[in-house]
Amino acid sequence: MLRLPGSHTAPNRRRLLGAAGLLALGLPSAWALPQGAGGGAAPLATPASPALAPSGSTRSETSRTLTRIRDTGVIVMGYRAASLPFSYLDGRLKPVGYSVELCERVIDAIREQLQLPDLEVKQIAVNSATRMPLVANGTLDLECGITTHTAERARSQSFSTTTYVAESRLLSRRSQMMRTVEDLRGLTVASTIGTTSLQYMHQLNVQKGLGFRILVGQDDQESFRLLQTGRAVAYAMDDVLLRSLIAQVRDPQEYYIAEQALSVEPYAIGLPAHDPQFKRLVDGVITSLYRSGEINAIYQRWFQSPIPPRNLNLQLPMGEAFKRVIAKPTDSSDPAAYR
Repeated sequence: MLRLPGSHTAPNRRRLLGAAGLLALGLPSAWALPQGAGGGAAPLATPASPALAPSGSTRSETSRTLTRIRDTGVIVMGYRAASLPFSYLDGRLKPVGYSVELCERVIDAIREQLQLPDLEVKQIAVNSATRMPLVANGTLDLECGITTHTAERARSQSFSTTTYVAESRLLSRRSQMMRTVEDLRGLTVASTIGTTSLQYMHQLNVQKGLGFRILVGQDDQESFRLLQTGRAVAYAMDDVLLRSLIAQVRDPQEYYIAEQALSVEPYAIGLPAHDPQFKRLVDGVITSLYRSGEINAIYQRWFQSPIPPRNLNLQLPMGEAFKRVIAKPTDSSDPAAYR
């Protein structure tokens, strides 16, 4: 654990998407693909602009990621060990979850496009501190966890179409409820290393002169324990992750999630930088799930049904912001695009 001074400083996952997502050689021009990060329409892939050009081609639009996957027969996926329901290990220590399932659909697409039925999937565990460096240095092809797409992060890596929209909030005990960030004045709050919630809490502390201390956990479980053991009066993190954490304790009714949203957090799959053709393929798979409505069954499976290994059911309806993303896909990093 680190200490920051406050103001003192499954089901049918293997179903192939067929014509809908998997011609990174050229997605049909009739598709409505995501908006670009600047809010405009992202360029469409067409048969004339392949993501993986034929062997010997001199096209400049060759995807280096797909080329390497084809040449090595391996794709590398990053996962989180304990971030229910997005990315975590089940009872057999197999990575599962909402984000993992979306990545599996992408991998199926790549397997079909490259005609590599025996494509090897190498899985690497990541955490809040290691996930982005491993994408930036080329270790990971897909980061399938709970990463917020921000403009700052997009300088070192790329992001897919938005796959979920969360909001950062405060979790506290009902015996000492923290309803707003101003309630933290002079107290101690916890957050997790390498997260946007931690950055935002530090900014608010300085801007508002609240003088609270920030204790930094190495992962979400450690940060939550700081609240459980009384070392912090609140834990700042994305609301969906807070819900999943308190759903796993014996006394969830003892905890309170503040109604005040501190920030908007658009989640996305982390991708290698400077490979728009690979991003186009990934976006096409996700968008096809949105257009077909299949995303609703995937969402229900992980957010509104019992999930392994303990059959927890978060009973979390889909939020209005994510419904808007499904209706009009975007890869924007601007929080205002989701309000």
